[in-house]
Amino acid sequence: MTTKLILTNEVTGLGAAGDVVDVKDGYARNFLMPRGLATPWTKGGQRQLDQIRAARGKRAIASIEDARSLKASLESKPVVIAERAGQNGRLFGAVSSKEVAEGIKAIFDKDIDRRTVEFVAPIRALGEHKATVRLHEDIFANLVVQVIAAKGAAAKA
Repeated sequence: MTTKLILTNEVTGLGAAGDVVDVKDGYARNFLMPRGLATPWTKGGQRQLDQIRAARGKRAIASIEDARSLKASLESKPVVIAERAGQNGRLFGAVSSKEVAEGIKAIFDKDIDRRTVEFVAPIRALGEHKATVRLHEDIFANLVVQVIAAKGAAAKA
């Protein structure tokens, strides 16, 4: 049996917010709905779907050409993020997608949605790391995230 759902958040491999999907009952009941990633599809839910699509349309990068030019500028230089770290170079916590989005705003003066930033593995140490940003459905920018120690944050020797 399958259940028809409206995705309220992006689910990797399934779809973006606002998509109507058919998934197996157990996946819907045990994973998507308890985590708030989807709601059951109803006629009333169609209104919610229209609102989600309108919000996504405002945030989305207008055209493929804009996305390609943004990709070229994002890949041109690293995003530098200052974090508190110990003497051994380990961070107190991890770099978040929100911090990367704010770093992009500061360096490139471009607003991107923090939910489009993805890491291969959590960034928990100083140095250079890789991250990807989904700019359009088929266009991904490969970022270099350079994590430096915040001034005065390292433990005193």
